[in-house]
Amino acid sequence: MSDRQQRRTDRILKLLLHKGSVSVTELISSLRTSAPSIRRDLTRLEAQGLIRRTHGGAALVQELLYEPFRYDAAFQTRQHLFVKEKRHIAIAAAELIQENETIGLTAGTTTTWVARSLRHRSNITVVTNAVNIGMELCNMPGLKVHLTGGYVRWPWSFSLIGEAASNFMRDIFLDKLFLSVSGIDPERGTTTNESDEALSFRAMVKQAKEVIVVADSSKLGVVTSALICPIQDVDVLVTDAGASDEMVAAFAKKEIRVTRI
Repeated sequence: MSDRQQRRTDRILKLLLHKGSVSVTELISSLRTSAPSIRRDLTRLEAQGLIRRTHGGAALVQELLYEPFRYDAAFQTRQHLFVKEKRHIAIAAAELIQENETIGLTAGTTTTWVARSLRHRSNITVVTNAVNIGMELCNMPGLKVHLTGGYVRWPWSFSLIGEAASNFMRDIFLDKLFLSVSGIDPERGTTTNESDEALSFRAMVKQAKEVIVVADSSKLGVVTSALICPIQDVDVLVTDAGASDEMVAAFAKKEIRVTRI
């Protein structure tokens, strides 16, 4: 593929990540290229399993349906809570990742959206303790994916925990860690609901050059029972436009770079 084709492909996928679906007419206008070129691009992307062709356009391939959870009300509620905000946060967070980096993704719904935003990327190594993220990325040829090991205590979380998960991280160094949290508070730090999961997340934090928290605004100022890391360990917070100026200022005072989407 030529550099020009690659740039065009990247722009098509970014549009689809933002909108979910797009028409050929929209793509022609946005990319200022011909209809035959766009159709060839869409055919190639469909063959790679990244999109599906629709009448007059294309749509992103929907996220994997975890069959055992199809009728699990708790799982479905968690998946669809603040979904628009999480998608936009994830797209912005994924833009922070450079080629040839090793990144970490903790288990969580927002980090799962970050993972989905990487499916078309290449030359990135992903380390995760999330079974579902490993499953969604394992067939992407441009990504090298490592699962930490460990065991799953809460099926709806897909989160690998335990000594094996923590031990795995001792020999891995991360350029960036994308951390999903139950709460982040400018004084009390980042927290989750389960102490065992907090230990796995903390092991990943310790090995990261840069810690990026991805959290919708409903989690700001929230403190739950299990500490992941103190606020001093956080470098970047990516959140949505619902975050108040007051809350953003409180994090900025702690020398955290805050991006509101």
